[in-house]
Amino acid sequence: MDPSLLREREAFKKRALSNPVVENRAKKESKSSLSSAKESNASISRKKVKRESTAQNRDLFSLPRSSGTSSHNFGVLAKIVNHMKKSYLEGDSEALSFDDLLDETNQLDLTPKQKNWLLVEALPNNPKIIITDDQKYAFKPLYPLKDKKSLLRLLDRHDQRGLGGVTLEDVQESLPGADRHIKNLVDNNKITVITRPMDKKKILFYNDSSQDMKVDEEFQKLWRSVAVEGIDEMKIEEYLQNQGITSMQDMGLKKTTHVQKRKKANKRKANFKKLNDHMQDILEDYTDK
Repeated sequence: MDPSLLREREAFKKRALSNPVVENRAKKESKSSLSSAKESNASISRKKVKRESTAQNRDLFSLPRSSGTSSHNFGVLAKIVNHMKKSYLEGDSEALSFDDLLDETNQLDLTPKQKNWLLVEALPNNPKIIITDDQKYAFKPLYPLKDKKSLLRLLDRHDQRGLGGVTLEDVQESLPGADRHIKNLVDNNKITVITRPMDKKKILFYNDSSQDMKVDEEFQKLWRSVAVEGIDEMKIEEYLQNQGITSMQDMGLKKTTHVQKRKKANKRKANFKKLNDHMQDILEDYTDK
C-alpha cells in the first residue's frame, strides 16, 4: 500500500478521536429530558389525586343533614322518643303536635332541614311513634297494656296459643307502673316469673290454676328420691319387670282384615222357581240360555 495513504488514514483517526461525539450527547440529553418528563407527570398525578381527595372530603362534610347521615339528627330523634316514652310510662299518653314536641324537648333551634327530616322521614318511620288522624304524635308501646288485667289477658292469650311468655323488659316498656302490677300478680299466684339461663332475662308466664293437681306429699318424696339420670327407657322397663310390674307397651294399631261378603244368589232364579212351582210342567227356564 502507498505510504502516503497510510499517513492520511492515521491523521484522520487522530482528528476523529480529538473531535467531541455529538450523537452520545444527544442521547444523554434525550434520557435526561425523558426522566424529567416522568417526574413532572408523576408530580402532576399526585397533585390531581390530592385535589380529588380534598374535593371528596369537602363533599362528605357538605352533605345535607336531611339525608340522615348526621349523628346529631339521630340524637334529636332519640331525645323526642325518650321523652314520649317517659311521659307514657308516667301515665301521660296524650298526643302532641310537632311544635309541642320540640318545645317540651327544648329543641326549638333546629334548622329547617332538620325539621323536614323529622316530619317526612324520621317520625313517620319510627316503630315507637304513632301518628293520629289530626297529625299529632304519641308513643306506641309494644303491647297495648293499661293495667294488671290487660297484662293478665296478654299472658293468658300467649299461653293459650302456645307462644310462651313475655319478657319483663317488654312489659316494663308497655305498662305504666309495671313492677307494682307484676308483684301483685305474683303474690296472688296469677303469673310466674322465670329467669332465662342463656341471657339472664326474666320471662313472665301465665299460671293457669285450672291445671293445678294436688299430689300427696309422701308420693312427692318418693318421686324425688328415685334418681333416673343416665337411665334410658330399656333400663327402666327392665327394672319394672324385675319388680314384678308390667309396663304398658305400645302395641300399635291393630290391622283389621276386610271380610269379603258372599255374593247373594240369583234371586230372580230362586224366586222364579219358588213362585212358579205349581207351573213347573208348563213353564220353562231360559235364564242359562
